[in-house]
Amino acid sequence: MSASNDVYQTPLNSRYSSPEMKYLFSPRMRFSTWRKLWIWLAESQKELGLPITEDAIEQMKSHATIQDDEFAVAAEEEKRRRHDVMAHVHAFGLVAPAAAGIIHWGATSCYCTDNADLIILRDGLDILIPKLAVVIDKLSQFAQEYKDLPCLGFTHGQPAQLVTVGKRACLWIQDLLMDLRNLERARDDLRFRGVKGTTGTQASFLQIFEGDHDKVERLDELVTEKAGFSSAFIISSQTYSRKIDVDVANALGSFGSTCERIGIDIRHLAMLKEVEEPFEKDQIGSSAMAYKRNPMRSERLCSLGRHLQNLPKDCLDTYSAQWFERSLDDSAIRRISLPELYLCADACLILLNNVSSGFVVYPEVIKRRVNDELPFMATENVIMACVKKGLSRQDAHEEIRVLSHQASDNVKKLGKDNDLLERIRRTPFFAPIIPELDSLLDARTFVGRAPEQVQKFTTTEVAAALKPYADAVAKSETSALYV
Repeated sequence: MSASNDVYQTPLNSRYSSPEMKYLFSPRMRFSTWRKLWIWLAESQKELGLPITEDAIEQMKSHATIQDDEFAVAAEEEKRRRHDVMAHVHAFGLVAPAAAGIIHWGATSCYCTDNADLIILRDGLDILIPKLAVVIDKLSQFAQEYKDLPCLGFTHGQPAQLVTVGKRACLWIQDLLMDLRNLERARDDLRFRGVKGTTGTQASFLQIFEGDHDKVERLDELVTEKAGFSSAFIISSQTYSRKIDVDVANALGSFGSTCERIGIDIRHLAMLKEVEEPFEKDQIGSSAMAYKRNPMRSERLCSLGRHLQNLPKDCLDTYSAQWFERSLDDSAIRRISLPELYLCADACLILLNNVSSGFVVYPEVIKRRVNDELPFMATENVIMACVKKGLSRQDAHEEIRVLSHQASDNVKKLGKDNDLLERIRRTPFFAPIIPELDSLLDARTFVGRAPEQVQKFTTTEVAAALKPYADAVAKSETSALYV
């Protein structure tokens, strides 16, 4: 029996998320990032004149990625010291002995942990944002393809004025564009904590550089540049403000609510048999009801989206509970909530990509449902046509009112089809407009400017938002793998 089968794994890791996102939050990535931070610190200190040998730098660089056997060394040391950063300082020093005395020189634990978190938050957004752009592109193609297909609109869950299948998809796209903007802003607003010392005053580094403020500031700048950030916070406590986590979490949580919103629409459309998510040849919808085609991906999207939109509360509570320059009650919860935010968002994007790659549309079902309701919606057109033929508007309204109630009873009480048109044809009052009755009920004349709106929206707003991600869109497969 595999040992992994005897230990709990989060489903985000074992079932739902992508390899690249799982690796980003892996122990190897985290502790290797700590090592990079120590290398950047030592390099920068050496550049500014501190006595660090080239041999020390080279040994650190040659062991920048932590190896499997070193995890055990660090774990044993942490068991003794009850301090994860010092345990990894020890493990790094063993494989880079020339640097053992200068690793972590002047730094506090949060130099490693917080700066690494900021790097991971940034790199995670860089994984998510192009994936979201690909989803938007696929939905945009779908909207353009079906921009002219009339379908029932629904307000209050009741049949309303016609829209088109493509126009409805644009409602989803518009919300996803807001998510794209929010994620871009959250990424672009991230700044490095930098080299700030135990309470953010840089006192230890000022001592190392014998009171030279310029060198302390330059050290901060050098490490920030090496980490790939354009700027660092001037002010910090021992940690970067946990409000940064709130900002990122709110953007991801808002995306989660969009996912549930879209998933619910797709599930309703599947229930109406108008639109379905992809369904594999050998897929089983139910263990008992063999005919079923359950919208399992959209249901999972709703489930994960619901979890994602609730995770920001952890970050809000953690931020507000911080004491002065710091307290450690943020540590355990951030180890859970931050990875879950990204893994969950990643899982949602995998599902959205899959579903948007293979929508199945049933035009005849959509047409039948439109035809069931269209006669009622067309009554105003019929009345106006009567007036043009010289008939009284009031008389036409009364005739239509009576026939409409009769047809409604036929549908609701007897379970029969909507026969309003046949009743109109049989009523002598309407004889003058019978030749044009069919044209008065052309569904395409009831969708307003929906097709034009789709065309304008996708070729202007959507195209502009996707322009920076042309390469990601071009590389995306025409149909995603089933998940």
